[in-house]
Amino acid sequence: MTTTTTYEIVIKGRATERFLRPLLDDFSIDHDVEGVTRLTGDVRDAAHLHGIVAHLTSVGAELVSIGPLTPTQQPATDSSTKNETSNPS
Repeated sequence: MTTTTTYEIVIKGRATERFLRPLLDDFSIDHDVEGVTRLTGDVRDAAHLHGIVAHLTSVGAELVSIGPLTPTQQPATDSSTKNETSNPS
């Protein structure tokens, strides 16, 4: 049985769907805070996390922070924000 951990990954700038395409099935995308894109989702294991970081660095993303969320930090389940993306302003 694989245990997943919910992670928050913050990258600088407002990422587009094209930029985040490989991550859209696993992460919710939030642009609420000006100047950053926040990804929240379940990470299966270290290899999965390394793959996510490899993708983000390969497309030139500037990583601000990456870390697991504690149960009190995890956002309420809201399917309306899943896969929410938009074009840069």
